[in-house]
Amino acid sequence: MTGRKLPPVTQVGMLSLALIVAGGIYLAAHIPQHVPLAPAVALLAASALLLAGNLIALGMVDGFPWGTFLNVAKWAFLAYAIIAGLIEYAFLRNHLRGGALVVLTLSLVVFAVHVPVLIGFTVARFADSTPAAPGHGPGSQEHRHA
Repeated sequence: MTGRKLPPVTQVGMLSLALIVAGGIYLAAHIPQHVPLAPAVALLAASALLLAGNLIALGMVDGFPWGTFLNVAKWAFLAYAIIAGLIEYAFLRNHLRGGALVVLTLSLVVFAVHVPVLIGFTVARFADSTPAAPGHGPGSQEHRHA
């Protein structure tokens, strides 16, 4: 898989996460006063579009080891869903309401999806997409004697 041309999933993912972080910093800088939401919404929309584009580009890769990707990404998603839930709890516990809460919640959703996509992609890109023949894997006798 390493010899194949892959889309720039990692670079696009990092840009998406940077936009989410910038939007969060922008909102945090204005709370508890009234928060003008337009810049944060624009950053969130751009980040969500990058996430969608990343998923579409990844879906178009022939021979991508989806089994490996999903095995890794599902557990990373579980961890990041818990992290996002804890952050959301902090927002609610601190009485954040209205548009700022909606934008931050949606930002957490993008965060909780994109990071596991990046983790799964990073592992899967180096995985062999073809299963090894029986007796030819890393633990086989034939492999140990080679």
